[in-house]
Amino acid sequence: MERVLLVYNPNAGAGIVTMHLDKVIGGFADRGILVVPFRLGGLVDLDRALTELPVREYTKILIAGGDGTINLVVNAMVKHDIHLPIAILPAGTANDLASFLGIPNTIDEMIETALDSHYTKLDVGTAGARCFVNVLAIGMLVDISQKTDPAIKNTLGLGAYYLRALTEVPFARAAQLRIRSAEMDIDTKVSAVIVMNGRSAGGFKNVAPLSEASDGLLDVIVFKKLIPPDLLPVLFAVMTGHHTTDKRVVYFKTPRLRIESTVPEVNTDVDGERGDPLPLDIGVIPSRLLVNTPA
Repeated sequence: MERVLLVYNPNAGAGIVTMHLDKVIGGFADRGILVVPFRLGGLVDLDRALTELPVREYTKILIAGGDGTINLVVNAMVKHDIHLPIAILPAGTANDLASFLGIPNTIDEMIETALDSHYTKLDVGTAGARCFVNVLAIGMLVDISQKTDPAIKNTLGLGAYYLRALTEVPFARAAQLRIRSAEMDIDTKVSAVIVMNGRSAGGFKNVAPLSEASDGLLDVIVFKKLIPPDLLPVLFAVMTGHHTTDKRVVYFKTPRLRIESTVPEVNTDVDGERGDPLPLDIGVIPSRLLVNTPA
């Protein structure tokens, strides 16, 4: 009997995954496919579980949760050299990667897509010892995200980030960073740096409007030091995808770069989770994943 592994986060989206767990298992069972569930947060961690996974007995990994859950699974897959296709059942706060890939947001359509045989190749970014599937963020945006209570995020969703931003941004400090690649060498104060593998971040659909899923390149967006009068114009430009030519923004594509800082307290974030400290060597693994997407 065909088997798929379901890795699910019971806390994602205020518990929405567990509400539909039986429907997911039943949908696959109707096609003669056995779903083997793995619940994150138990005594056995995912890394150990995938170490012992009889890969040849499975045809796919289902991931139910938000971008952080996907990140956790993909990091384990890369670490253990697992090349099974994946299907995403988005259930997080923003679900930016699922949005980028056009994955539906209703449970019936999610299941139908996950059962299909249509796949999209997806690059995977690397940042130090960690991988990211959608975004690496550095600076002001990371500080706001990491200061926002997870319970508030689940209750208010993206609104929690924006409410926090309104109170924190006027007091946020720019960081002196050096960003080096074959295409660009920048040494200046910046408010934030976003390195995108996808296109959407924080619910904004066009943070990296030129991004492609499997072009072997990362899209780098550098927001120079912003003063309060700049915030709304730059935010509007990001919302409309017109920031790529804004004089306060540097946008370029590259397969690899290095980011350094003269101060130690600059935070990093990979797919919504705390990342490794600077300096970071950042790269890409081309077409590392096969992801179920709508035909």
